[in-house]
Amino acid sequence: MPTPTREESKAETGQVQDLHDRDRGTGSRLVCALEMEMTNRSLHGDSNCVKCDGLMNRNGGDTAEVSVPLSLPGKRAAYTAGDELHRLRDRKFLLEDRKRLCSFSLATALLGILLMIIHSEICPFVYKPGSNIALIINCSISLSTGCLLIFIIAFHYKDIRLFVIDHKQVDWRIAMSSHRVIVITLELLVCVIHPVGAYWDVGIHANSSSSDPLCISNHSGKALMDLELLLSVLMFLRLYLVHRAILLHSKVLLSASYRSIGSLNNINFSFRFVLKILMNKYPARTLLVFILFFWLTASWMLTLCERQTRETTGNIDTAMWLIAITFLTVGYGDVAPNTSCGKAVCLFTGVMGVACTAMLVAVVTKMLALNKGEKHVHFFMLDIQISKRIRHAAANVLRECWLLHRTNLTKGNRGEHRRHQRCLLEAIRVFRHLRLKQKKLRDYVSEMVDLPKMQMIMCDLSANWNNSYRELEQRILSMEQRLDELSRCFQQTSELLSQVLRHRNSEIR
Repeated sequence: MPTPTREESKAETGQVQDLHDRDRGTGSRLVCALEMEMTNRSLHGDSNCVKCDGLMNRNGGDTAEVSVPLSLPGKRAAYTAGDELHRLRDRKFLLEDRKRLCSFSLATALLGILLMIIHSEICPFVYKPGSNIALIINCSISLSTGCLLIFIIAFHYKDIRLFVIDHKQVDWRIAMSSHRVIVITLELLVCVIHPVGAYWDVGIHANSSSSDPLCISNHSGKALMDLELLLSVLMFLRLYLVHRAILLHSKVLLSASYRSIGSLNNINFSFRFVLKILMNKYPARTLLVFILFFWLTASWMLTLCERQTRETTGNIDTAMWLIAITFLTVGYGDVAPNTSCGKAVCLFTGVMGVACTAMLVAVVTKMLALNKGEKHVHFFMLDIQISKRIRHAAANVLRECWLLHRTNLTKGNRGEHRRHQRCLLEAIRVFRHLRLKQKKLRDYVSEMVDLPKMQMIMCDLSANWNNSYRELEQRILSMEQRLDELSRCFQQTSELLSQVLRHRNSEIR
């Protein structure tokens, strides 16, 4: 076995050394890149920096000097995979805390609305205006409002922390954009609204001769009564928390597969996307829940607005009837609101009724529409029926032609001849009409062919063409080999003939 020479051994040693240097350079570049990601997490912002050599630029591949902070003077901050795991764990805990805070916020908002409804309903019948029970209920409403504000602030605090973790930023003020500040301010203003009428010194002892079914019934409480009514109605603005709770508790947002596929397709997981999924998956259930909830809420708001007029619209049954006919855009005119607040509620109900009617028509149309398989079966049976009718019409045309020809031969009555002519023309018309109907049906069926089916057909055709092309190439190659063999045989034959002729010529001489 031949021994390797000195030059070959040196070459092999050089290759191994180059591989080690390349691995070392790659490792150093990776360490430098990881240290760049750790710059914002450094504990010493004013620590010394070192330069990472060998880091390749994205554009041209030239080396670039990158300054990396040091955790301690003279020592390089070592990147560990545990930091990334801690970041992911913190993000998971923040998402769970945000979802929990959203649930608490919605529950507190609904509790405040429920206390407000109880206060408005039992005030003129259970206790006197300005009593301690009214003060306790109003204090409970204010306490629930304070808890709601705390939950809202905590929710946005968790949201800002989540933003900081997602974008790997250190300063939380970067997350406080103008849009976020405006949204937080509006939410706090909406959530702070609640009736505070029992706190005003408007006469604790009510006038006994007054029959006004409101808690504030003296002569100086008209403005406060309107203010309390307005604040009570505006408390329903807290229901904006419902869409946030639906979004954060939806399976779409909680599913990792949904999020990964959506991120690949640049899908924004907003409430609109979740609502579209619910309307496509549970259309009837979603519309029914929304319509019932809106009907009851709008009816009670109309009752509260119309209670001070002593009209029939102040009763809950009449208000429910008025909201129903307004929502359905019927408007019989037998009942009408009398206050500006009631008119605004009815106007909003009419707008929502038009929108829900359009959605209801779309849902019913989708439910009554045939799916793809049912359409194929239906149009296939229609095609068979039209084909049978075409055959019958063609037979009628032939029969009428034969009867008309027989009438011409016998030279019978002229009336019978004209009757057979009319029947023949009618049979021809029916035959043409059926042929046109069959053509339209087949054109419509051909338009129903979906793109995946056409793609499958084209893939099968391309596969068949590829197979035919390969077979043709193989045949051409085999023909070329045979031609080469024939040419070789001809060449050998010509050489043998030339040798034989030379041999004969030499013998003749």
